[in-house]
Amino acid sequence: MSVEVDRATLPCNVCGAAVTELRRGRCWGCYSRWADTRPVGRGASCTICHEKRRTMLKLVELKGRSLPFCHGCAAQLLRLADVPDNVDEIREALRRDRRDGDRRDGETVDQRIFPRERRVGERRGPSREAYADTDPSMRLSEFDEVVIELAEDDLEDVEQTQVRAKPLAPPAAHAND
Repeated sequence: MSVEVDRATLPCNVCGAAVTELRRGRCWGCYSRWADTRPVGRGASCTICHEKRRTMLKLVELKGRSLPFCHGCAAQLLRLADVPDNVDEIREALRRDRRDGDRRDGETVDQRIFPRERRVGERRGPSREAYADTDPSMRLSEFDEVVIELAEDDLEDVEQTQVRAKPLAPPAAHAND
């Protein structure tokens, strides 16, 4: 999709700058601005993580095709030295391996002072289905006001700090008097 020459002889079709490489007839600055302003279609989702919020999505040109990616997946994709040829290989390359399984091989000794398993249970808390049997419209029975009666012996005197106005200085005597 890009044309490259030895000297700056190709004019950009948008700004007219003489550059050595054009992408879709544009210099890299004009191409980047054009690519960032292209809207994603309604109902689009990230090709890798299936993010659906349109404000998080952008179109990325990859192997001659424009695919929707979220900003995080697009940033990781642009950092890859060798971009895989198909989507499944891209997913494999971008997958976060720390959630695939236990990375500890069992041969290394736990160096912590108090060794304990940190990965117990679900990391993100129970799902909402766990509370499906509760009724949000259920109301507790009404209670009367709670009254606490204190006897005179229960009270104790506490020294209190009092705030008073700063005393005024006496008027200064005049030297003429």
